[in-house]
Amino acid sequence: MKKRIAVLPGDGIGKEVTKGAVEVLQAIGERFGHQFSFVYGKIGGEAVNTEGTPLPDETIDLCKGSDAVLLGAVGGPKWDHLPVHLRPEKGLLKIRKELNLYANLRPTNYFESLADSSPLRKEFIEHVDMLIVRELTGGLYFGKPSERVNQNGKDAVVDTLFYEKEEIERVIRLAFELARKRGRKVTSIDKANVLESSRMWREVAEQTSKKYPEVILEHMLVDNAAMQIIKNPKQFDVVVTENMFGDILSDEASVLTGSLGMLPSASLSLSGPYLYEPIHGSAPDIAGKGIANPIGAILSAAMMLRHSFNLEKEAKSIENAVSEVLEAGYRTADIVSSSYKRVSTSEMIEEIRATILDNEATINIMNCYV
Repeated sequence: MKKRIAVLPGDGIGKEVTKGAVEVLQAIGERFGHQFSFVYGKIGGEAVNTEGTPLPDETIDLCKGSDAVLLGAVGGPKWDHLPVHLRPEKGLLKIRKELNLYANLRPTNYFESLADSSPLRKEFIEHVDMLIVRELTGGLYFGKPSERVNQNGKDAVVDTLFYEKEEIERVIRLAFELARKRGRKVTSIDKANVLESSRMWREVAEQTSKKYPEVILEHMLVDNAAMQIIKNPKQFDVVVTENMFGDILSDEASVLTGSLGMLPSASLSLSGPYLYEPIHGSAPDIAGKGIANPIGAILSAAMMLRHSFNLEKEAKSIENAVSEVLEAGYRTADIVSSSYKRVSTSEMIEEIRATILDNEATINIMNCYV
């Protein structure tokens, strides 16, 4: 299989972790006989510095001409003084719109070897397998007007939460489709006791549920959901919610695994390339120190193989290698404790890459005796 992958390293630790994802994909290509070509583009603060915009047209064209997109992270305090339209985060929002990335999938899975890294006791997090489906192109992040205003001589501000019914329908439908292949339960998160947008959200969820009688639907207010994710995370299968709620709740869910650096994500479109990225930010305070956790980016590459290229065996190979390396006791700074082997970003990448290739060698040796 030949595939073209656009790589947008972005800012801060984005460059370090995407390097790891690329090296792991190269190892997969070597092991399974695929040809992945990588083309690089600029986004975020780096693009502002060199191109004067957080998302150059060249980057958009690069992404649209690729089979999938791998993104690092964008932003940092060095750009906070810039006008809003030049902030690195605007590049991230624009690429979502340009590629029509309407849904973000954020899995949270239990790692037995990381049980002691979580602030929650093992009995609370054991066997957690939750998938948060976040609407990605509507809501407060894109509503207009969004600005500072002067009202009756007083400083004020307005943000607009706007959704078309169709935007809600498509992401909730996706959640039900995913639940059919998993635990057959959808938890729809809203604030229907206050927000009109949430009341429409709940109505659409009920209407969609009628088309999937085999899937259980439950509604949960977002404030209760924030508590339940910590109190009883095992109750969740597929969680679907609007843009801002999904942003906040998925970051909260990362605590279950012990580190934000562990979690991957996939952003899906109706047509065109999907985008893959770890859910963490650019972490400028640790950039260049070799201590960033690359596993979120590496697992995002596994999601790319699964969702964009239909390569389930190859995706499992990455996930199994990550598990083996963690079980062997290797840890980056964010998940380390005194009883484990602390390794750098590049060392963690190499351990995972080598495990993928070593598994190939083991298979080849076994085949000699078949």
